[in-house]
Amino acid sequence: MTPPILTPEIQQFVREQRLGFVATVGADGRPNLSPKGTTTVWDDEHLMFADIASPQTVENLAANPHVEINVVDPIVRKGWRFRGAGTVHRDGSEMERGLAILAAAGSTTPRERIASIVVVTVHEAEPLLSPAYDAGLTEDRLARRWLSHFRELHAGHAP
Repeated sequence: MTPPILTPEIQQFVREQRLGFVATVGADGRPNLSPKGTTTVWDDEHLMFADIASPQTVENLAANPHVEINVVDPIVRKGWRFRGAGTVHRDGSEMERGLAILAAAGSTTPRERIASIVVVTVHEAEPLLSPAYDAGLTEDRLARRWLSHFRELHAGHAP
């Protein structure tokens, strides 16, 4: 039996990070990169995200279903690159299942704002790793560096 492409460890990572950067290509050959804060796991072979404000992504998938999603932890500079094919579901059982998955994950986006659910069949999953690791930096050191950076960046923005 072939192991699932989305191992339990990968699934946990995606569920924890939530933000995926989705790359598609339009009919004119131009790339489109769009962050999706609803990126999550559909099952062992699929990822999904909600089409909340994604007209270009959905249009591109209609012309060319190939998609790449990058999910990266910005603190430790590690993540995953997923390549596959996306399918848009505007209604029916797949739409309802996607909405239920989002609700179970804590999504508070009102139903009327979600135009569709995009399910991505993952063909490849590859780890992403910052070149800083090649230079000998540890995960702990990178985490301290980037936590400090983001604290300083947002120091004056607290409510």
